[in-house]
Amino acid sequence: MRPYIILFAGVLSVSFAAIFIRLAEAPPLVVATCRMTIAAAVLVPVALARSRMNLKNMALRDLLWLLLSGFFLALHFGLWITSLDYTSIASSVVLVTSHPAFVAVVSYFVWGEKLGRLSIAGIAVALAGVVVINYGGFTFSSQAILGDWLALAAGFSMGAYLIIGGRLRERIDILSYLSVIYTFSAVILLVVTLLSGYSFFGYSPVTYIMILLLALVPQLIGHTCLNLAVRLLPVIMVSVAILGEPVGATLLGYFILGEVPTLNEIGGGILVLGGIFVVMQWSQRSSLNPRG
Repeated sequence: MRPYIILFAGVLSVSFAAIFIRLAEAPPLVVATCRMTIAAAVLVPVALARSRMNLKNMALRDLLWLLLSGFFLALHFGLWITSLDYTSIASSVVLVTSHPAFVAVVSYFVWGEKLGRLSIAGIAVALAGVVVINYGGFTFSSQAILGDWLALAAGFSMGAYLIIGGRLRERIDILSYLSVIYTFSAVILLVVTLLSGYSFFGYSPVTYIMILLLALVPQLIGHTCLNLAVRLLPVIMVSVAILGEPVGATLLGYFILGEVPTLNEIGGGILVLGGIFVVMQWSQRSSLNPRG
């Protein structure tokens, strides 16, 4: 039961991201960079105090894997945010949430992890739910194609980030893992943001408060819980569960911002939750009967 509570806490926490970003009046790249930088600044001292020897004795191969994971996390944020300048939010969200399919394919061809028909059906239903939620907001143009490809690449990056986390879970403790990833990701985003000509100063106090909350809740709590869940559950389950983020964001938007969900959002949300439930049922059966 504990792994599912951790996974639920992770999805719920990252669902707050849309609320905080909505209320932060700053360029998305600035928000993403501050989010990762604050998270790294909080986590690194804790990791140095509690996991100094683990960090010091880390194998070079594992360190390179961690840097690659941090690169994919930064790439995910950078590509997805950039995609919104070229294509619609609906198109971007649908494509960036394609990572469960990517995770399933890589897991099968690289590690031979087979998925049953039940899990494949669950993934399909959950992805269909994401499409329904965003139905009516799709954009079709030559410019939008670039944005769509960027969003798709952002989805692949998220999948790679989760897969690497699943592979390293037995060799690296969570504090060492996250401190290196967050720091490297923050450095990459900082360089990109500065080269893009954005400033980190001159915004409203509310914006800085929202950025701080974004770093503490969706990043530190949310992503930490998701990375813990990857260590306790199949990577594909965590990847599919993340599709619950737009559902959680819709509910939070209703209770916090008073935004009434549309019929598409309600219907799509039911499909997403149904798909997640099916994948979880498959995972439980697989753990009880590995040969099945």
